[in-house]
Formats: sequence, structure tokens, C-alpha cells
Amino acid sequence: MQKLLPALLSAPVSRRRFVEGLALGTVALTAGWSRAAPATTDAPRVQVVDLAIGEQTVNFTGRQRRAVTVNRSLPAPVLRFREGDTVVLRVTNHLTEDTSIHWHGILLPANMDGVPGFSFHGIPPGETFTYEFPLKQSGTYWYHSHSGMQEAVGLYGALVIEPREPEPFRVDRDHVVVLSDWSDENPHRILDKLKKQGTYYNYHQRTVGDFFRDVKLQGFAAAWADRKAWGDMRMTPTDLADVSAATYTYLVNGTTPAGNWTGVFRAGEKVRLRFINASAMTYFDVRIPGLKMTVVAADGQPVHPVDIDEFRIAVAETLDVIVEPVENAYTIFAQGMDRSGYARATLALTQGLQTAIPALDKRPLLTMDDMGHGEHMHHDMPGMKMQSHPASESNNPMVDMQTMMPMARLDDPGIGLRDNGRKVLTYADLRSTFDDPDGRVPSREIELHLTGHMERYVWSFDGIPFADAVPVTLKYGERVRVVLVNDTMMEHPIHLHGMWSDLEDEDGNFLVRKHTISMPPGTRRTFRVRADALGRWAFHCHLLMHMDSGMFREVRVEV
Repeated sequence: MQKLLPALLSAPVSRRRFVEGLALGTVALTAGWSRAAPATTDAPRVQVVDLAIGEQTVNFTGRQRRAVTVNRSLPAPVLRFREGDTVVLRVTNHLTEDTSIHWHGILLPANMDGVPGFSFHGIPPGETFTYEFPLKQSGTYWYHSHSGMQEAVGLYGALVIEPREPEPFRVDRDHVVVLSDWSDENPHRILDKLKKQGTYYNYHQRTVGDFFRDVKLQGFAAAWADRKAWGDMRMTPTDLADVSAATYTYLVNGTTPAGNWTGVFRAGEKVRLRFINASAMTYFDVRIPGLKMTVVAADGQPVHPVDIDEFRIAVAETLDVIVEPVENAYTIFAQGMDRSGYARATLALTQGLQTAIPALDKRPLLTMDDMGHGEHMHHDMPGMKMQSHPASESNNPMVDMQTMMPMARLDDPGIGLRDNGRKVLTYADLRSTFDDPDGRVPSREIELHLTGHMERYVWSFDGIPFADAVPVTLKYGERVRVVLVNDTMMEHPIHLHGMWSDLEDEDGNFLVRKHTISMPPGTRRTFRVRADALGRWAFHCHLLMHMDSGMFREVRVEV
């Protein structure tokens, strides 16, 4: 594992250099490669790992800043284990503040989940907490802090669990690709700015010139009606991301675009890329120009292979793809959903090779159809129905809009990816290689609405922020259907701790098993949960600023 390099001297930073970062990125993860570990029938083992959480000085943009690292590395070290083994992780806190580690997507006892306040008190300064649990699954996962926004300043890393049974495909090489966002600003300062002005980091608001252009194209009445509709909702169609490259530098394995992290392969090899979106606030659209990708796993769970050119990966999701490179070098290009910047890496025969970086795609605009309000949407459209809303949303100063006609949109590539000439992965393409592991029809439904107010920058479920909400209670062993309705203009990655989220298709059939389900604006999606884990669990939006601002609930599983 590469250690931190000496900090670079401060220097003026041009706009281009700021967005792309410095070529000499000071913190880099050498994810390296390993031939696929063969499945094994050896007796389960106990694996012990020591992790030290500390503070380091980093420099991605020409300015020295504080980061929180694990074993002096950003991202944290790649942890590789084996299904069936028991892991013992001794985590020591060398910070002057409490810390924690949450093992994202891992099935484990509630007191090992790592969320302070839920069956766990956090790790005080100078103390060591020992996590211990058996690994009941395999696949690509990750781990991160659940304390004090430390996740935004470096405390995140990859977790790879090798399967005990042979996989239905062969790979010769294996690379972890951790995507993330870095800001020189303290994340608490970023949140303070958003609370004062929700569009603070959106440098691409529509102008008077845009209005006159729309008048010329659409006519005055249509252009004025469009502006009025957005104004009534106190929103703008350019709000695709709360935080942009105005403050973020996007990283691959802790390396800036200028630094160009490189994954090496040999001619004729099949290469697995384990993509992990460990960012605080950024959705990425990922492609490798000139190279097809075959998706074989989503959120650690195997899926039937699907060939694609591009995919959108929500914050906290993971996606395994297999590629078969034949050229000397390829660019891994991950542009932010708002098209304000990108992360970049290279696949190459040797270190130092590189190829062209594509231009950012045109910045898309949200439409009323995207919000479930469009005049082109009709009640007889497939999957369409008028949506009711909980009473807690009515006359609520923390709710600035409600979707009237939401749809599942499982086959929609997403805003900015439609009809772009590339095969883009959708949720409808993802099908687990196994049938519904539970098999029971859910005994009841729980409907929750994703709500918020962009100008006030408050986020919640059903218009009720976490501080005022009562827990969602599940009976141990029951099978429930969770219905999510996104009443906001933002896309939200929703994560339930401790249990799987089995996404359904529009007819209520089991589609794919996940730990994080992304909810685009104006959508209604359903998933099944088997309440097979006793205790108190977190359920929240994985956009860090949204979670911290109230889009968080407790789920209690009780006998």
C-alpha cells in the first residue's frame, strides 16, 4: 500500500488545474491486481486486521488540507476476505474526535454495523473497538465512517469478499476502481453554504438570454409557462447536483485526473473492474471509450451478464464489469451527472501509456416530465396513476413539491443519458442469477416519500426530518414491501442497513437484489425486505449532505 507522499508546496491553481487536480496527487491507492482467487472448500478461517484511523495532510489542488485516513492511506486499504471466514477488525482511533466504520452492504449483528447511537457508541479518541462477524456473502462492497462527515474527507475503502463456490466466468486480472469526490472546503462549511443558498455550487443557472432563446424556439407563452412552473416550485431545471466541480476534484483510487491512476493488463486477458462509488455527493456516468463492458454483479450480488457501453452509478452502489482490452490503452471516464467535471483513469499494457480523454457531454436540463408533472403524461400511460401523499407533507414548510404522477422508470437510462448513441445500463437490465430468496408474498406495505425543500436545504422522509420521526418497526421474520416515492427534484440513493433490498419490477416481481436503490426525480419504486436481522438499523439517503440534513430514519426489527 502506497503511503502518503510529502505535501506539495502551495501554488496558484488555474481553473483547469483545479478541476482536474494536480498530476502529483499526494495520496494514491495502489489497488494493484491479483489473478482471480480460486473458489475453495477449505475450512473457514479467522482473519485479524488492524486499522488505524488518523489525520494526514493532503494536497490535490495545490493547497494543503486535512484528511482522515486509514493506515495512512486515502482511500483506506482494500480489504480482501473470503466468504465463510470470520473477520476480526481492530480499529484504533488516533483522531481528537469520535470515529466509526460502517461495513456497507454486509450482513452482520446490529452492534457491529458501526452507526453511532444505534447499538454502538462510536470509537472515542485513543480507544480501540473490535468488530467481529462472519462473512455470509461474497462480492464487492465498501466501508466508510458514519461519524462527523469523515466520509467526505477520506475515510472510505473497498471491501472484496471472494466466493467459496466457483463463479460462472473466468477473469485473469482484478482491479478495484474507487470513485470519489474531494473538496478543499470543510464538508461542514459546504453544508452551511447550502443551507444559506441551495444552489450555491450551481454555476449554470438559466439566464435572461436563455429565456429569449426559448421564446424564439417555443413561443412566449410556452417559455413563460415553463419559467413560472419552476418558479412556483422554487426550483431550477439545472439542479442536477447540489455540489459540483466548483469545489470538487474527482478522484479514482485517490488520484486526480491529471495524476491518471493506471490499471495494468496483459494482452489477451479478461479483466474484472470492481467499481465503487464512494463519493459524498456525486453520481458518476462511467464509460471506457472503445471498450464494451459486461456487467456481472451489482452491489456485490451476481446478475445475468449484460453488455453495455456506459452506466450511471449512484453514491454507495458497486458494479462489477468484465472487459477484454485489445488496444494498448483505454481511458476510464467517469463524468459527474451535472457535467461539471470528471474522474479519469487508464487501462494500459504498461504504466505511462494513455489515450484521449473525451469531452464532457452536454449538460442536461430537468423537465416537468422528469418531475412527474409533465403535460405529456397521461393517466392511461403504462405504470401511471395519480399519487396520494401523507398528511405530514401538507402545508409543510419543509416540502417544496410533490410528484403527482410518478412512474418506476426502471428502463430509463436517466437524465442526460437518453438516446446518446450508447448502450446505457438500466435497472431493468439487472436480473439476479437466483430467484427471490424468500419466496413469500409481502404481508404488508410501508410507503415512504422522499421529501425536501431546496431553498431551505432540508431533506426528510414524508416531510418529517429524522430528529422528529418515529422509527419504522418491523416484526422479526416478516416479509414487507417498501414503496418509495420521490417527491423531490433530486436523485437519491437510498440505503437500508443490515438487510437486503430486493427490487421489484413494475408488476411486483422480483428483479434484482441490492443494498442501495437509486430514486430519480418523480419515480415510484418498490422493494421487498425480509426482516431477518434483530436490532436498530439506519435507513437513509446516501448523499451525505441530505442524510445529515434529515433524510434518515431508524428501522427497528423486533420479536
